[in-house]
Amino acid sequence: MEGVNLDEGPSDPFLDDPADPAALLEDVEPPQPLSEDERADIEADLDELAEFRQQLEPVGVAGILVECGDCGEQHYFGWDLMAANLRALLGEGRTHVHEPAFSPDRESYVSWDYARGYLDAWAALSKRP
Repeated sequence: MEGVNLDEGPSDPFLDDPADPAALLEDVEPPQPLSEDERADIEADLDELAEFRQQLEPVGVAGILVECGDCGEQHYFGWDLMAANLRALLGEGRTHVHEPAFSPDRESYVSWDYARGYLDAWAALSKRP
């Protein structure tokens, strides 16, 4: 798709719409500026996410699953959406609102810890004689 940057996630369908229903919602807590340590952590997460994708996408992993601290349910994020959320945190101090994955193939997503362990194991096996 020419002119579309898929790395930015889905666009807001109400962007620049004066009748945007979200305008009725108040910002209860505006985002606080990130500390240098928080920025460094998010940038490290972006780098790590790129490594996860490079190793895991070819074996059929579609993205990352995250257990939500608010609702206790698992949320499924494709690689592009997870990266877009991390970049939004860097730029705006919060993630964008998005629709949950519709009927995701739960077997195609892994946790961050699983992905990290997979890469650690891959690296250890690569060093073996």
